[in-house]
Amino acid sequence: QVQPVESGGGLVQPGGSLRLSCAASGSIFGMNVMGWYRQAPGKQRELVARDSRGGITNYADSVKGRFTISRDNAKNTLYLQMNSLKPEDTAVYYCNTYPGLYYNWGQGTQVTVSS
Repeated sequence: QVQPVESGGGLVQPGGSLRLSCAASGSIFGMNVMGWYRQAPGKQRELVARDSRGGITNYADSVKGRFTISRDNAKNTLYLQMNSLKPEDTAVYYCNTYPGLYYNWGQGTQVTVSS
């Protein structure tokens, strides 16, 4: 079964930065809008950012101005640069296509923002 591999998470203090990566299979990755999703404990999974093949990006209001999504189609890799992290950004982060979910969910990468 095809699923992305997310990496780059960790423990960071408030105000810190992390860069997440998502390696995904090429045939699906190159043909679809890709998104970063996150799920905090006790909450539903939510879309935080998406990147179209044409470079158009959209962000949830909660991360706008702090997160930057980008993609490298040659490497089939999606990135999420996260700056000015807040405790409320703590969650497991996943990548998948948008709006249809064409990959199985991967393991995700844990981001914990705490002092």
